[in-house]
Amino acid sequence: MKSKQKIVPSLSSNSVYLGLLLALVGGFLDGYTFISRDGVFANAQTGNLVLLAINLSFGNWKNSVDYILPIIAFILGVLVAESVKHPRLRELLYSYRRSILLLECSVLLIVGLLPSSVPNIVVTVCISFVSSLQISTFTHLDKWTYNSTMTTGNIRIASQAAYTAFVNHDKEAKTKFKEFLVIIFSFSFGALFGSLSTKYIGNQAVWIAAGVLIVALILYHKDKGYFRKKLH
Repeated sequence: MKSKQKIVPSLSSNSVYLGLLLALVGGFLDGYTFISRDGVFANAQTGNLVLLAINLSFGNWKNSVDYILPIIAFILGVLVAESVKHPRLRELLYSYRRSILLLECSVLLIVGLLPSSVPNIVVTVCISFVSSLQISTFTHLDKWTYNSTMTTGNIRIASQAAYTAFVNHDKEAKTKFKEFLVIIFSFSFGALFGSLSTKYIGNQAVWIAAGVLIVALILYHKDKGYFRKKLH
């Protein structure tokens, strides 16, 4: 009997499909924290820096801590993501990117177990840490840099690509525009889905984001977008 080959879909670290899933999670987490944690955006640190400066200007030292801790958590996430890339650690890990996805999932599963009585800052710090891990590990969409948890830069890049594609009839710019548009819409849908699911499910809705990351973890393949599995 002849062996058959089945193409099993898989995601490379810079594939559009993995970017889509990660952007979905990024948007979801923003919607989740905004609805469940009193209008907080945990992914972007620009707002935290601005609010920190405002509180310091008014002498609100106690409130300033609420904005310092997420920034520290974000920095810690960067350090963790960079440390797993060290040659010695990479020898111990089958795939450092898979390890980061697994760590993200673990943190989100724990966040879903936290009761509503837990201070908002605890959840915000955890989400900031997860966001930082993701941003620092998955940095490229195809051959272009992008951000899976914040969308301002992606909108700028998509706009520039659209202009170049239209004015110069550049095929590569057209492809770039399409791919970034997918990421932007995925992030937006994630925010919508995160808001609605949190509204009806509550704090445990964050497990949906963990589920999406588990799907990404299962499908992730470090070399190419597809691998072949022989069936006998």
